[in-house]
Amino acid sequence: MFNSKLRILSLGMLLAFVVGCGEQTEQQVMVQQAMKIEQADSCHLCGMTISNFPGPKGESYASTQDDINKFCSTRDLFGFILQPENKRQVKEVFVHDMSKTPWGQPNDEHFMDAKQAWFVIGSSKTGAMGKTLASFSVKSDAEVFMQEFGGQLYQFDDITLADL
Repeated sequence: MFNSKLRILSLGMLLAFVVGCGEQTEQQVMVQQAMKIEQADSCHLCGMTISNFPGPKGESYASTQDDINKFCSTRDLFGFILQPENKRQVKEVFVHDMSKTPWGQPNDEHFMDAKQAWFVIGSSKTGAMGKTLASFSVKSDAEVFMQEFGGQLYQFDDITLADL
C-alpha cells in the first residue's frame, strides 16, 4: 500500500513538472498580443496604408487605452512613442524581427518585443517613410545587416527623437 501511494505521489509530481514546462514565458505571452496587420490598416502617425510598403512595421499599446496603434514603419513608431506626451504612456511595443522575415513583406508571425530588439539606424534600406530602423532579435544578425547596408547599432532605450 505504501508503494502505491508513493507511485501516485511520484506520478503527480511528474505531471506537475510536465505541465509546468508547457507554460509560456512572459516574453511569449507578450508577443502573442501583437496584432496582425490587415490590408486596410492605416498608420497611427501618418495615415498611410501600412501593408503597401516594405520594411519592418511597429505596434504599440498605451497604458491609457485598450486598442493597439499600428505603424507603417519603425521610424513612425519611434516618432510617436518618443514624443514627450506619449513616452510615459507606452506600455508594450512590438516590431518585426527582420532576423526571421523578408524585408519586402514582413510576416506578422515574427513580431517581437521592441524593448528586447537590436536596431540599425541609418542603413541604406528604406521603408514607408524613407529611411527606417531595421529591427532584429539577434545582435549578430543586426551586425551582418550593418556590414551590407551600413548604419549604426542601437538598443531600444538608447534611441532618441534626434536619432530619427
